[in-house]
Amino acid sequence: MKVGICGYGVYIPRFRIRVEEIAAIWGGDAEGIKRGLQVQEKAIAGLDEDTATIAVEASRSALAMAGIDPADIGAVYVGSESHPYAVKPTATILGDAIEASPVMTAADYEFACKAGTAAIQTCMGLVGSGMIRYGLAVGADTAQGAPGDTLEYTAASGGAAYIIGSTELIAEIEATYSVTTDTPDFWRREGEPYPRHGGRFTGSPAYFKHVLSATTGLLKKTNLSPGDFDYAVFHQPNGKFPRTAAKNLGFTKEQIECGLLVERIGNTYSGATMLGLARVLDEAKPGDRILVTAFGSGAGSDSFSITVTDKITEKRGETPTVEDYIREKKYVDYGTYVKLRRKIVVPS
Repeated sequence: MKVGICGYGVYIPRFRIRVEEIAAIWGGDAEGIKRGLQVQEKAIAGLDEDTATIAVEASRSALAMAGIDPADIGAVYVGSESHPYAVKPTATILGDAIEASPVMTAADYEFACKAGTAAIQTCMGLVGSGMIRYGLAVGADTAQGAPGDTLEYTAASGGAAYIIGSTELIAEIEATYSVTTDTPDFWRREGEPYPRHGGRFTGSPAYFKHVLSATTGLLKKTNLSPGDFDYAVFHQPNGKFPRTAAKNLGFTKEQIECGLLVERIGNTYSGATMLGLARVLDEAKPGDRILVTAFGSGAGSDSFSITVTDKITEKRGETPTVEDYIREKKYVDYGTYVKLRRKIVVPS
């Protein structure tokens, strides 16, 4: 049975803050930071936005593109580092909001920035086994970085949703391959407001070991080479890491540029790789092959080989594109930013 993507949707909040605005508060070298991180600005969730609202907006678009009855969705999984409740699933909120409940299985996933792709893999298994007709996999985050920390320049908000099924596919998922180890490069204990990270350790061995290993494993499994792909999307915590990974693996600049969004919206964590894939699907032609490799700290990578079908031309135009959301923006100053991200607690 062929399994793949029947529809997808995205959501990116309109608020933005520039690197210069953050650097001015903390005395940083804005130009040096932009060169080092290869990030210009990032998207910020509003006061009335969180992982749940992002997931709902993206999922409604995915349903509209797929053209299916929400009642046919048998599984709803939401991957995120920033679920609004510590004890209360985001997936149940989403299921009710899109009118997919009550006949479904639902759960929240957490695996840093690859929780959404882990949800896709689960849906693939359930659809492929015949247990469900369609599954909904979401990667969404409203990521936080401690004031003055390097993460504050990149930790952003946004997400994407994918309907996984076996008919009317806009893209077939030909294969997937994962690599996972206990590499503690990034963590946040219960009750702590901000995550901590291992500095350069987050790059090597964490990011590069897993991204390169998973991608190499997928290429070997499928007997494909980088030249067989029209596009490649790698997890993008900054602009430098995915470019370095692509070069080391033998992919060209032209193959990765379409899905590279971090410079314009920051690192949307669980949404990052899935938004990158959505950006590629907004442009790809039938027959194009896409390599996608996500990375989640802790640490692991999921890699996919995806081929676009003729159906994509029929289903495009029904929902907003990634570029539609990127263009719709409003810049804020640092004071407004800390208010929106609740970095300042106002006494009641």
